[in-house]
Amino acid sequence: MKTTTAPGRLDELETNQRTALLVGTYAAGDKQQGSDQLDELESLCETYGLKAAFKMLCPLREIDAGTFLGSGKIQEIKETAQEYGCDVVIFDDLISPQQQRNIEKLVEKSVIDRTELILAVFAQRAHTKEAKLQIELASIRYQLPRLRRLWTHLSRQRSGGAGGGFVKGEGEKQIEIDKRILKDQITKLKNELEEVKKHRQTQRRLRERSAIPTFAIIGYTNVGKSTLLKALTDADVLVEDKLFATLDTTTRKFTLPNHQQILLIDTVGFIRKIPTPLIAAFRSTLEEALSADILLHMIDVSSSNVEVQIEATMDVLKELEVKNRPMITVLNKVDLCQNRLMVDRVRFKYPKTVEISALNKTGFDRLLELMIQEISNLRKTVHLRVPQSEYSLLSSVIRESKIISCVYVENDILLEIEIPRQLEKRIAPFIVASDENQVDAQ
Repeated sequence: MKTTTAPGRLDELETNQRTALLVGTYAAGDKQQGSDQLDELESLCETYGLKAAFKMLCPLREIDAGTFLGSGKIQEIKETAQEYGCDVVIFDDLISPQQQRNIEKLVEKSVIDRTELILAVFAQRAHTKEAKLQIELASIRYQLPRLRRLWTHLSRQRSGGAGGGFVKGEGEKQIEIDKRILKDQITKLKNELEEVKKHRQTQRRLRERSAIPTFAIIGYTNVGKSTLLKALTDADVLVEDKLFATLDTTTRKFTLPNHQQILLIDTVGFIRKIPTPLIAAFRSTLEEALSADILLHMIDVSSSNVEVQIEATMDVLKELEVKNRPMITVLNKVDLCQNRLMVDRVRFKYPKTVEISALNKTGFDRLLELMIQEISNLRKTVHLRVPQSEYSLLSSVIRESKIISCVYVENDILLEIEIPRQLEKRIAPFIVASDENQVDAQ
């Protein structure tokens, strides 16, 4: 028998229950940052389809172990939610399962945190099998410690005889059964994701074998990554003015002005306080940035939170261990920027910087120049001495390289060749000093 007082989850709200009270906190001296984060939470609500009826910004001196905020502030939240007819209260901070339950009892409304909202947005906007599996895995991991039974019978289960399924003997509670079911689901999802990962690795090996340079377009959510991909390649990708418009990785071929073919990879956007379960679950998607030769770090330079967004992106890159990958910093929406000083500050910190408007397709000439320049840095000129009998072993490498000179000496071939740096290991046994080739050639 279900209770009548237990609040529902976010995905259980009726279509007419779409009004939220947003609650944010700030430490001493950080009120503006707290306000900015609440604005971002409101954008997340809009993306999901919730209306923010009111935003409460609360000073936080210390965290209450039971209710996160003090009793007086919790009472104020209850009264405000009632006044504005809110169906759900959303905290911008991560709150513990116990705090969540306690607050719900006191305010008599559904209570969720930023992490649950982001998971809901991701679940709503994912399209590929991999993205859906990753989100489901992250959601289960998040909900596992938050299992809240809507049943009054948490009594011990008695033996159900043959065919009883998960029902065991005395000593196992219903909630323990649910936990085991969820853990079994986690194992199943992990196995399915492993299969998808193998397929992705196969695709990646094919790309690496082709030696086509890859650029991963990374950056904070909603800075214009998909707009840039669409503008350069005419790709049929979703472009919306919403957070997390892109969740599924998109890869498109593009030919630079010097006729060099490249691959452009559009990746999921980063965000402040990104939930740990999502970092883990989306690692295989973000690994596209790990495997790319060069990163295009896009920044919405018109945003009032430019530096915070840059810091959030760099933190994620550091966690993925790709912070030192070759990178071009792309300052997007320069036509909307009101703070030229901020543009100069970013350019000073990141020397390889270009200003563009992806929407208006301006600044692309300079961007493409920098991309060509970065590709040239990926290549290396080497001298080879290859026995003619083994020349066929290097034929695939040579096809992907530029031959500068070729001389036949007795049974060997002396080559001066420009190769992609990632192929250097494959030809290492044949590399010789340049003066050795010159002497033999004479």
